[in-house]
Amino acid sequence: VTAKDVALRIIGDLGADGGLYASVEFAGSGIDRLSIDSRMVLPNMMAEFGAKNAWIGADEKTIDYLRSRIEARTDDSGDSDGIRQVMAQLLALRSATTPDDDAVYAAEYEYNAAEIEPTIACPHTVDHVVSLSMVAGMRVQQAFLGTCTNGRLEDIAAAADVVRGQHVAAGTRFLVIPASSEVYKDALALGYIQTLVEAGAVIGVPGCGPCMGNHFGIPAPGEVTISSANRNFRGRLGTPESEIYLANPAVVAASAIKGEISDPKEILS
Repeated sequence: VTAKDVALRIIGDLGADGGLYASVEFAGSGIDRLSIDSRMVLPNMMAEFGAKNAWIGADEKTIDYLRSRIEARTDDSGDSDGIRQVMAQLLALRSATTPDDDAVYAAEYEYNAAEIEPTIACPHTVDHVVSLSMVAGMRVQQAFLGTCTNGRLEDIAAAADVVRGQHVAAGTRFLVIPASSEVYKDALALGYIQTLVEAGAVIGVPGCGPCMGNHFGIPAPGEVTISSANRNFRGRLGTPESEIYLANPAVVAASAIKGEISDPKEILS
């Protein structure tokens, strides 16, 4: 179960217009424990909730993440004064994004992450949500891992864990597109790309890819795709006569190996 499942569960419960023109805030012990990669999934997916904006307040994990990136980019310049100035701005940002003690909310919803199951959005709307077990066994011709929602290093690592020592099912294509060139390089250095290629995955140019139906991975009419993207509207991948299911990266990878929508526990156990 991942941040993607939490996002799909919320959208499924409250509807694709449940956050219409609202500011959506995420907080709680479950959020605190999420990695930065995982946290990014939640605000990103809230575009499918109708939100005007969605955010997670900055904490020490956020500051540490930004500090490491700033330092990596300024090491060569030796501009220590510049680093200090930027860090001061970051700490001010943390204060600015902390809710007031007397903040008033239009609505509050509480979820227990331990009770959420792997979740799937079925064609052709993101709020058509069911538990994985309800669609397990659905034949898929294409599995797609990537996009701004789930194309980060953590997502690629999860997929590599699932497919290691396995091979993509006959009649199924497994497309992997890192979200950025930086993610691609890191995945190469850590051996994730090699693991995926050895399992039969095809790696695409970093970016959006078939998520927006513009190249590489457009399904044929009648084909079914399971995707880690954020949208599954009719024709989203470029073919109106195809079906798109949305899932977390591990489920996408497991489905590629089995050739049908599958629980990764069946492979990892």
